[in-house]
Amino acid sequence: MCGFAGFIDFNKREDLKVLKAMADTLVHRGPDDSGYEFLQNVNAHIGFGFRRLSIIDLSPLGHQPMYHADGKLLVMLNGEIYNYQELRNELIDLGHFFKSNSDTEVILNGYKEWGISVIEKFIGMFSIALFDDEKEKIFLVRDRAGIKPLFYYKNNGTYLFASELKAFHQCASFEKELNKDALALYFKHGNIPAPYCIFKNTYKINPGHWLCIDLNSKEETSHCYWNAFDAYNQKPSSLNYEEAKVKTEELMESAFNYRMVADVPVGVFLSGGYDSTAVAALLSKTQKKINTYTIGFENKDFDESKEAKKVAGHLGTNHHEYICKMKDAMDIIPLLPDLYDEPFGDSSAIPTTLVSRIARQYVTVALSADAGDELFAGYPRHQKGRNYLDAISKIPTLLQKVAAKPSSLISNLFSSDFEKADKWSRLHDVLNSKDSLEAFNHFNETFSTSELDRLLIDPFQIQKTVFNSGNELNNSVSNLNKILAVEYKTYLVDDILQKVDRATMSASLEGREPFLDHRLLEFVATLPDEYKLFEGKGKRILKDIVHQYVPVEIMNRPKMGFGVPVKDWLRLELKDLFMEVMDHDFIVKQNLFNPKLVERLKDKFLEGKLHDTERIWFLFVFQMWYKRWM
Repeated sequence: MCGFAGFIDFNKREDLKVLKAMADTLVHRGPDDSGYEFLQNVNAHIGFGFRRLSIIDLSPLGHQPMYHADGKLLVMLNGEIYNYQELRNELIDLGHFFKSNSDTEVILNGYKEWGISVIEKFIGMFSIALFDDEKEKIFLVRDRAGIKPLFYYKNNGTYLFASELKAFHQCASFEKELNKDALALYFKHGNIPAPYCIFKNTYKINPGHWLCIDLNSKEETSHCYWNAFDAYNQKPSSLNYEEAKVKTEELMESAFNYRMVADVPVGVFLSGGYDSTAVAALLSKTQKKINTYTIGFENKDFDESKEAKKVAGHLGTNHHEYICKMKDAMDIIPLLPDLYDEPFGDSSAIPTTLVSRIARQYVTVALSADAGDELFAGYPRHQKGRNYLDAISKIPTLLQKVAAKPSSLISNLFSSDFEKADKWSRLHDVLNSKDSLEAFNHFNETFSTSELDRLLIDPFQIQKTVFNSGNELNNSVSNLNKILAVEYKTYLVDDILQKVDRATMSASLEGREPFLDHRLLEFVATLPDEYKLFEGKGKRILKDIVHQYVPVEIMNRPKMGFGVPVKDWLRLELKDLFMEVMDHDFIVKQNLFNPKLVERLKDKFLEGKLHDTERIWFLFVFQMWYKRWM
């Protein structure tokens, strides 16, 4: 796990000093080593800057940027290729030579043998920057699920690319102008979905895509090499439940053990829930006594440590528990704009950062357990959404359009002061949706489009996202699987994975995602709905696998979110910070938001009369970000 930054400057103005400044903003991602390659190509100045966190092949031979032996190919890798040993042996049989034991060198020789299609052979998490000097092409590649981030900026003959946005601020060519359309997306989702970014002319590489920049023609080409929707469009599995359970466990075991490959200590985040317990239980079958890490809180409403301890005791792990004081969590809030250098509204970033700091005292690599909900239908909204969508699909389209008009009129007549969501405007948006994905999106938005029209001063356009790509899914795909497919490509990548990457890397900890092995998704996507959501309960097949190793009585407890009481802190201990960033005069000067509406929203919150506190949290987080970066 590392971080990199670089540029392609057709104006030939950028230099080694800029490159070093860009890369060194990412020292938290890679404190162990640094490398910089500044190349003066006939067409452009090219910079490749790297910060290394040593995980595989700790020797200097793993140094990056890494050249191929012939000197005509250069690569940087952020992440891990877990099946690199198998690929290395295959390449040796084909006549290739290796000087290191690193997975990075496998990319170089693999590209020489198979071209850019080599990435389709990888089992792993990765963002890659690769320069082919002979073909005069630079590739920017992101892994299938989007575990590893990769941003780029293009404007006036300059491309910048980096693992985090903060690197761009070191370059004079970067013009930091707010993208108002992306701002609207943030207030809808609490994050900015790929490929969009908070700044104009700035983008995220989509998961499962690569971007190629031709140095001769200056043209760019984007290619999708993997799409989760394709898995859901496959022919449904004919396996009976027991056969499917065996196959699911086999794939999970393979995926989990791959993520233990490292030349440094590895641990597992253990909450005591089904996802993390599955990881710990299956690894305990084949690995020596594994290390597990849990944080708890003095506030019992947010404490899962006792449940995690029971699971660890049953499995016999080497368990570490740290009970945090709420001040530990509160102290992270002012740091959020630096950790998440794009507005990010998921408050569970706070405890995730805390547990990462604790784990880093013992290990360099930690396995998380994200995506269990997205694979196996674990969120309450999955059942609710499926039920709503099934009901709506029975209403004729014409009748939906007719019903949408009065809902819009009612919304205009009885619009709220934002103390709670405008259900009528949501109903209007749902009934006007062209398919299930758009409807599900409107169910879950924090601010509807009509509410944003009132909140934001400047006009905006709601950009198309994955939620608008329902036509890519076959009509035979069930509403539940449509929900899971779109969650995998939206909430998972833009919220969960972004949260875990920034939190872990802020502590120089490599976070690995065992449930995000693409082989697991490709199989589970074909399973019938009832193997996942059964008799009103999600994760059926996952839970039955876990119950083979951990008794039901240990696991049987209500689902608990990984959160902290931010709404109480903003009213009490952090009220000074809250009032500073939400200051009326400052908001007027910003000229982004309707000042009177924000003031009413702030007053309702401080009086304890705001029903949906996520709304004020999104505003608060954005204001902190704006003060830091704009």
